[in-house]
Amino acid sequence: MSAQSTPESGIPEPGTDGQRHRRSGGKRRKGLVIAAWTAAGIVVLGGTGVGYVYFKLNGNIKSIDINQALGADRPTKADNGSENILVLGSDTRAGANKSLGGGADDGSARSDTAMIVHVYKGHERASVVSVPRDTLIDRPSCTDAKGTTYPAATGVMFNSAYSTGGAACAVKTVESITGMRMDHYLEVDFTGFQKLIDDLGGVPVTTTKNIDDPQSHLSLEAGTHTLNGRQALGLVRTRHGVGDGSDLGRIQLQQAFVKALLDQVKHVGVLSNPKKLYDLADAATKAVTTDSDLGSVNALADFANGLKGVSSSHMKMVTMPVRYDPANPNRVLLSESKADLIWKALKNDRPIPAAATKGTATGEAKGVVSAS
Repeated sequence: MSAQSTPESGIPEPGTDGQRHRRSGGKRRKGLVIAAWTAAGIVVLGGTGVGYVYFKLNGNIKSIDINQALGADRPTKADNGSENILVLGSDTRAGANKSLGGGADDGSARSDTAMIVHVYKGHERASVVSVPRDTLIDRPSCTDAKGTTYPAATGVMFNSAYSTGGAACAVKTVESITGMRMDHYLEVDFTGFQKLIDDLGGVPVTTTKNIDDPQSHLSLEAGTHTLNGRQALGLVRTRHGVGDGSDLGRIQLQQAFVKALLDQVKHVGVLSNPKKLYDLADAATKAVTTDSDLGSVNALADFANGLKGVSSSHMKMVTMPVRYDPANPNRVLLSESKADLIWKALKNDRPIPAAATKGTATGEAKGVVSAS
């Protein structure tokens, strides 16, 4: 993240497609870990490693053995000191998530947002590439964590990888697109995100327009608000209440919310409040699913501690270069030549060049939300 930019986040949202039109987003050492919605809880885990608290939090964490599921047919791990992490937001249609997702309690799950996080050598800078869920891609054959194999598919939505074969298939698809090895995997769901925001005490934002979207259960008048967990979830999921109704427009809202969230984490001072520290750590460990290498409190704490030097001013966040699909305005296509500039830069542990995102498709929600 060598250049300052407005962050983009990946946060769960409902599985509806909506309408898209062809119209063209000081150092903070606390809370900047992997993804904004888990950062607050993950980074404080280092203070919770003893006794009952340790075993309680350790028991919260769910993990998946990605390496075993994918085997040896993967890109080579980089040896330059960098790390790549795939961060997904899952839209699970079961249990407590039913009312938040707006779908049937059928136990199904989707990945409606994805971020590829590249942490540079020295762990003081990072680049984040958001992958639009509506991108049409060629999905490789893959085997899920239970050993079931799924055939390859052509011209399917990116988020179908997760709904087809879960985390392992999502990782396999990202590695196929980028040619980069994903060293780690982190996933968070609707209820976990909402609980984290509530435990933070809400997040202040200012809106320049009214936002009214019944599908995401959000109604905000223009002005300053302190969003609770449900309102924050509605904001980062909405695609009908503002802008052009596109997934790209929603990403712009997410960018602004992440900035507000990071500002809030900076000022809350969780490390001086043991109860808030525990509540956030408890919420975070319940919310996340990780690869097996990160599947313990100690492993997460060590991982977070190694990334605490990454400040917001050293974090560059972009959207994977795409163009609108001429055959379907509700879908986007990968701009391969521009995307290759990104993958080449990250493979060589270099900053993302400006040319990689110049002239690519964008949404129309920039400037509607800002940090208060």
